[in-house]
Amino acid sequence: MRRILPILAATTCLVPVAHAATILPLDRATILAGSPFDMKVEFDGVVAADAVAVTINGRPAAEVLGQDAAFIEKEDGVEASAVRINAGAITTPGTYTVEAKAGDETKTVTWEVYGTPDQPVAKNVILMIADGLSVADRTTARLMSKGMTEGKANGRLNLDDLQYMAFIGTSATNSIATDSANTASAYATGHKTAVNALGVYADRTKDSQDDPKVEVIAEALKRTGGKSFGVVTTSELQDATPAAMFSHTRLRADKADIATMLLDQRPDVILGGGSAYLLPQSTPGSKRKDDENLVVKFQDAGYALATSAEELAAADGSNSGKILGLFHTGNMDSVYDREVSKGGTVAQFPDQPGLVQMTETAIGQLSKNPEGFVVMIEAANVDKRKHPLDWERAMIDLIEFDKAVGVAREFVAANPDTLLIVTGDHTHGNSLIGSIDPSRGEGRESVGVYADAGFLGYTDENGDGYPDSLDVAPRIAMFSSNFPDYYETWGPKLDNPFEPAVQDEAKNYQANAEYQNVPGATFREGNLPKSADTGVHAVDDMVLQAEGAGAENFRGYMEQSDVYRVIAEVLALAPSKPSN
Repeated sequence: MRRILPILAATTCLVPVAHAATILPLDRATILAGSPFDMKVEFDGVVAADAVAVTINGRPAAEVLGQDAAFIEKEDGVEASAVRINAGAITTPGTYTVEAKAGDETKTVTWEVYGTPDQPVAKNVILMIADGLSVADRTTARLMSKGMTEGKANGRLNLDDLQYMAFIGTSATNSIATDSANTASAYATGHKTAVNALGVYADRTKDSQDDPKVEVIAEALKRTGGKSFGVVTTSELQDATPAAMFSHTRLRADKADIATMLLDQRPDVILGGGSAYLLPQSTPGSKRKDDENLVVKFQDAGYALATSAEELAAADGSNSGKILGLFHTGNMDSVYDREVSKGGTVAQFPDQPGLVQMTETAIGQLSKNPEGFVVMIEAANVDKRKHPLDWERAMIDLIEFDKAVGVAREFVAANPDTLLIVTGDHTHGNSLIGSIDPSRGEGRESVGVYADAGFLGYTDENGDGYPDSLDVAPRIAMFSSNFPDYYETWGPKLDNPFEPAVQDEAKNYQANAEYQNVPGATFREGNLPKSADTGVHAVDDMVLQAEGAGAENFRGYMEQSDVYRVIAEVLALAPSKPSN
């Protein structure tokens, strides 16, 4: 039951009782001035409306936020009351004390509302995310791509030369451990949130899409000016990292609804996988449960459609201005499978573009807008191959990501009014500890550490930046600190991606017997719960690097939500004197 607060006193007969409260946004939230957000106060029990008072700096919250407040006597499925104010905003920067009273109980939180310079420092922002990027990955990619002689690298990655650096805290509002949803959401909104949540503060109701919303970057750009926006990924477009840029839901698994939100927001350039969630249920392979054809709706809105690398090249040359690239029904294949093994699902999708081509297309199209652009570019398979301990595939995808960073760096060099941010959303607990050489012995005896590690045997005779072969010796000895039950084979999976564990009849995960008879295979008992089928994310700080306009603002330790603040500041999204 919802009621407007000013009339509550005359309509309730509940007895005032003292109850604790949760206030959303949470304590210490940082909020962009003028940015709309939903406010909610959740009481721990049923309270009387006339016993409730919610104020901001001593004034009624509804008055400060500029929207009506609704009292909910009993939330759906919850024997407790709440107050909600939707789409409010605070336009004046400063410190705001929020107080919620119910009877004798008072809860107080503090928000910081921040403005930005009046004039932008940057015209464009390129945010590049290698999902799951760890420090060990950079080292390994460099060794595999460039080689090493007498302890010195034989070449440098593009990642090696970015000028500014910061350590980024990735934890969620409900856990030290994290996922790609809450982490990318912090980048896209400036608000930390809960694991699995996108563009919302997670509340207690069962409905995954009624949680208090905060403004996402796609909305902020529309509200504040005429910049173009793009989303590029090698995952499904509805996957957590890309979805964080444009969607609002408590559950990242709401992929069909996220696809609809993508249509609602309509970024100018959209490139990735996940077409199954845009096609009507009558289409083979569709994962929708309705007859909506979002692909046709995008086309009706003026988007050029590309479903292959060849079609993307044609769309890129068409000057359409809006491109929808759908290259897979699910996640796109890794570089190694796409270019070498032809495993995975490459037979079904034989002409998938690489991240370099997608990056070139996105930047080329978006930069035609004289007002500037923002684009998020994700190498999703770094994470998606590290989860199943498929290290070589992950590292080859990171080398491709580094090449895409090179494309972005060339643009920044020619357009110094561009901020380039290169980071991950979270890390994994993997380390490079030495090398593996079967000539040393079988199984664990093949691992060389300290002086026995020597140097790696990868070569790059054709100079394309990728190792000519993964089946070399010595090769990388990379291991994870966490894993399910699995068979360690001590070598690359040359034919198809690695699947370390499979589900048994009790729905627990056990080591995949497919690898049991690989010569030298060793059973490793997992150190994760049996519900885990792969390795998991780490809580380690993320390394962020940047160059270009405003890059000097990244330094020391920063929270993930601070990254959005830097973006907002360099783009002047909340000037004290808005331009006409």
